Amino acid sequence: MTIRRQICLSLALIFLALGNSYAQSPDAHNQPASQQGVATMSVDVKVVTLPVTVRDKKGQIVRNLTKDDFVLQEDGRPQVIKYFTQDTNLPLTLGLLVDTSLSQRNVLDQERSASKVFLDQMLTDAKDKAFLIHFDREVELLQDLTSAHDKLEAALQLLNTPQLERSGGGSSDPQSSDPQSSPGNGQPQMHRGAGTLLYDAIFLASNELMKKQQGRKALIVLSDGDDRGSKESLQSAIEAAQRADTVVYSILFADKHENSNGFGGPGGMGRHGGGWPGGGFPGGGGGRGGGRSQQEPHVDGKKILDQISRETGGRLYEVSKKQAIDQIYDSIAEELRTQYNLGYTPDKTNTETGYHKISLAAKQKDLVVQTRDGYYAEQKAALSN
Repeated sequence: MTIRRQICLSLALIFLALGNSYAQSPDAHNQPASQQGVATMSVDVKVVTLPVTVRDKKGQIVRNLTKDDFVLQEDGRPQVIKYFTQDTNLPLTLGLLVDTSLSQRNVLDQERSASKVFLDQMLTDAKDKAFLIHFDREVELLQDLTSAHDKLEAALQLLNTPQLERSGGGSSDPQSSDPQSSPGNGQPQMHRGAGTLLYDAIFLASNELMKKQQGRKALIVLSDGDDRGSKESLQSAIEAAQRADTVVYSILFADKHENSNGFGGPGGMGRHGGGWPGGGFPGGGGGRGGGRSQQEPHVDGKKILDQISRETGGRLYEVSKKQAIDQIYDSIAEELRTQYNLGYTPDKTNTETGYHKISLAAKQKDLVVQTRDGYYAEQKAALSN
C-alpha cells in the first residue's frame, strides 16, 4: 500500500468516526434523517479581555505598567499578551444591586445618598449607562439601563425594606400562624418578605442585562452577604458574571444592631407585588425564593461576598467607622478609571470548551494583581448536508 493510499484511508476512518459520534448523540436521534448531516464542531474562541488593577504593598494603585511587566498563563500554559491599554474612554455599564431585606432597614438612607453621588460622577458620557435592582424576597428591576441621572435618582428613592404584611391578609404578627397553613381556598398561605435573593440578583443582572453589553462592565452589590431563598447557587451566580465578563464589587454594609434574619424564619413579612409577574426578570430565574431550606446553617456573608468579588476580578469593601460608604465609592471610582485592559487570544492547544483558569502576575514581586480567575469557552455545532 502506498503512503498516499494510507493517508486517504486514515482520513476516511476519521470522518467515519466523527459521523458515528454525531449519529449516536441524543439530538441526532430527535432529528429526521433528512435533516441529519455532517456535524462540524467549533469552539467559539474570542479574544479574552481582562480588566486589571495593580496595587503596591501599601494598597495604592500602580498606573505606569506595560504589558512586559506581566506574566500570563491559561491552564498553566504561557500566553502572549497582544493588547494592552489603559483606555478609560470605553463605554461603562454599571449595575447597582441593593439588598432591601429587613436586615438592611437602618442603612438604606446612607446607601441612597452615596449611590447617587457615585452614579453622578461615573456616568460622564452618553454611552455610559447604569441600572438599579433591589432584592429581598424578590428581584426587581427598578430602573433599566439608562444614562439619565434623574431616572436613576428617582429609582433610588424607591428603595425600601418590605412592609409588615402577609399575602392573603390576616394578622401582621409574624408568629401568628403556620407559614403553610391554608387561608381557606385549599392553597398554602405564603408569607411575604422572608428571603434575601442575593445569588438570583447577581445571576439575573449578569445573564439578562450585562451579557448583552460591550465595554467596561461592573456590578456593585450592597449587602450583608446573607443569601436566603435563592433558586440559583453561589457558583451559578459567579459563573453568570464570568460569562458576561462582568466584575463584581461588593460593599459589605451590615447593620450591627439588626438581626440578620430581620423578623426571620418562616414568618417573615414583605411588601406587595413588584417586579415582573412571578418575580425575577423575563426569560429566567429569580422570583419568590424558597429554593433552600430555612434550616440551612448560617453562612459567613463576608466570605461569600469576598468570593464573588475575587473570582470575578472585583474587590470586597466593608463599611466601618474607619471607612464610610462614600469613601468606598471613591475607591471603586478610582479603580474603574485606572484599570488596565489586557487582551490575548488563547493558544491553539487551549481550545477545549468550558472553564479555563487564568493566572496573571506582575514580574515585580511586591505588586498585587487583581483580575478575574478565568473565562468560559463556548462550543458551537453546525450542520452541513
